Amino acid sequence: MAKGITRERIVGAALELLDDKGMDGITVRALATRLDVRPPALYWHLRNKQELLDEMSTTVMRRVSNALSQTSPGATWRADLAAYARILRTEFLLHRDGARMFSGTRITDPDVVRAREPWFARWTAQGLTLTEADDATDLIVAFVVGFVIEEQERRQSAETDPDRYSVTKRDVWLGPDVPLVKEAGHLRDDGDARFERHLGIVLEGLTARLV
Repeated sequence: MAKGITRERIVGAALELLDDKGMDGITVRALATRLDVRPPALYWHLRNKQELLDEMSTTVMRRVSNALSQTSPGATWRADLAAYARILRTEFLLHRDGARMFSGTRITDPDVVRAREPWFARWTAQGLTLTEADDATDLIVAFVVGFVIEEQERRQSAETDPDRYSVTKRDVWLGPDVPLVKEAGHLRDDGDARFERHLGIVLEGLTARLV
């Protein structure tokens, strides 16, 4: 075992590598180089890349749980879910490909999963069934992951090709006979305003279904 190498150091270095190189840059060789060890040394702590991604995602979700624990409970399950969605997005955006990295991973810290207990207790006391509470949480996670993946991909693509999403060029490409499609393209906004609008739609749908 390489002296001084711990699982925590490996995960921290992997998150730094993610920020520098993105998901495609996370390899055992690149991570070992960053830690100044030989690649086999990493296998004392993590069996494969998927296990590494699980640990990276768990680190992010641990921060989410800590942030939620410092937030006053919402007056309703809807307010709690809105706060959860905003914190999730904030934490995913702290890392390049943060949402893409999280997708499909498994949380390895039981305390992160156990943190859902007071939410479920609160929401079932407000009238939701446990199935509804669990489904609502999963839906919010899926929405935020998908939104942030698209948000980050568009931002990173625009950095290398500023004209990629030019609405003026899109208008020319579309031609003159689709004025509503062209107008919709000019209405598109990115970032906080779009996130809040879409989150509101998701929450309105949940409210209509569950209340």
